[in-house]
Amino acid sequence: MNNPKKKALGRGLSAILESPETDITSKDISGNYVAGAIANIPVGSIDANPFQPREEFDETALRDLADSIREQGIIQPLTIRKMGFDKYQLISGERRLRAAKLAGLETVPAYIRVANDEQMLEWALIENIQRENLNAIEIAISYTRLLEECDLTQEELSKRVGKNRATISNYIRLLKLPAEVQAALRDGQISMGHARSIISVEDPLKQVAITRKISKDDLSVRDVEKLVKQLEKIPVEPVKPLKATLPVKYSEAQQQLKDRFSSNVEIKRDVKGKGSIVIPFTSDTDLEKIIAILGI
Repeated sequence: MNNPKKKALGRGLSAILESPETDITSKDISGNYVAGAIANIPVGSIDANPFQPREEFDETALRDLADSIREQGIIQPLTIRKMGFDKYQLISGERRLRAAKLAGLETVPAYIRVANDEQMLEWALIENIQRENLNAIEIAISYTRLLEECDLTQEELSKRVGKNRATISNYIRLLKLPAEVQAALRDGQISMGHARSIISVEDPLKQVAITRKISKDDLSVRDVEKLVKQLEKIPVEPVKPLKATLPVKYSEAQQQLKDRFSSNVEIKRDVKGKGSIVIPFTSDTDLEKIIAILGI
């Protein structure tokens, strides 16, 4: 007879989080439930996953999910890790947690796991990769983070995500494309097939020119393959630098920093998520105030 708890986990992280037999009544002195249990956990006891790579959540889709949760409940439990006395941190299921809050739920079903920070990052990235609506650039960035931040080899990554090494390499190569081409791929202006043809061109200016021509003339992948073979006929246009749009949550954080330091603090971030926080000052007195606020 199948274990209904395991079946409820469904796809996604089930291959990684092969849950042991659990007892919903398991308790210990550190809180109501021990690691390995499945239980209804108060929403207020679950902190967000600090390693969550996903930045944007469709509000309409969240409201639809909240309506479904009101009617059917949460079918697939969240996965969390124990942080202390009745305190938990989300590993996977952020959409379900957000929708549950919209639906007004006080508790949510969750598997309780043991995980260190590196495992948290790895699981969050792998779950992110398994989303159906992920664009090619997001996948490429997630693969790169898994390799670099989780110290995985391409062979190990291949086993983790169930993709062959050639596929992983093809995605990672996309991050070598000019920012404008990456943005076009991210925004759906060109397809992965277009990008594979473009990446075979060595000149970044020609890569951008081809990308612009695809959008302008609605070229098919076959059309682009032909263009690549006729590079001398493709005009090279001046390339203006692409300015990354700062996500709303970081714009709000930037304003809070400005208020906190009474200075024109600026968060700089490129399309790959890299950047810096700049806190300007005009005198040693200003600098000392900033140092004092930072508690250094």
